[in-house]
Amino acid sequence: MDKKLTHLELERYNRQILLEDWGPEGQLKLKNACVFIAGAGGLGSPVSIYLAAAGVGNLRICDFGVLELSNLNRQILHDHSRLDKAKALSAKETLGKINPYIKIEVFHEKIEESSIAKLVGDASVIVDCLDNFPTRYILNEFAVRNKLVFVHGSIWGWEGRVTTMRFPQTACFSCVFPEPPPAGVFPVVGVTPGIIGCLQAAEVIKYLVGIGSPLYNELLLFNAKNMEFERLKVRPDPNCPVCAKYR
Repeated sequence: MDKKLTHLELERYNRQILLEDWGPEGQLKLKNACVFIAGAGGLGSPVSIYLAAAGVGNLRICDFGVLELSNLNRQILHDHSRLDKAKALSAKETLGKINPYIKIEVFHEKIEESSIAKLVGDASVIVDCLDNFPTRYILNEFAVRNKLVFVHGSIWGWEGRVTTMRFPQTACFSCVFPEPPPAGVFPVVGVTPGIIGCLQAAEVIKYLVGIGSPLYNELLLFNAKNMEFERLKVRPDPNCPVCAKYR
């Protein structure tokens, strides 16, 4: 674990270090942090870009997909020259240019029960930037079992949702979403995952630095079309098939 920031790091992160509840101590917390980002697409793009820019010292990013033309209206980690390239590798290329002072590990493989421990590694936070529920449930159970912070984001068209879960203080993902929605291709306006991903990144940074109030037991709903936010209270399900057995 690093005990101090370099001169270049102090200069690079100066504007956020100026915050009275941040300071060099908060920046050092980011430098020594490890975050696992599941997905390098529409949500994973802003999440990873802003965590890298903020100086999170170790980012672990997993995505099994390759870049397709239809991804480019929202997946800003990538560009037209990288079509058919593994998104994980493309993410590393982009993020390495954004911040050469951090460690970026990428994995071009599926997240499965047999592989998740290896993929998450030493991360203290899991950021859900996926678009499929079966894998989300795998992430959630791993987070509950290991008491890791789980920051969920999801979108549909102009709408998005964000919540931060930390077992046993909060409900888990399965409490809030006990059943997956119907599978299928859904519409996406690029700005929506951009906004939701930024909110997820903010939740991660607040937790790591130790400032502000996380979205514990609250689901933040956002509608870009009407520019409306709404906060819904959620609570642990005493009959949840996941977290109830660990309480």
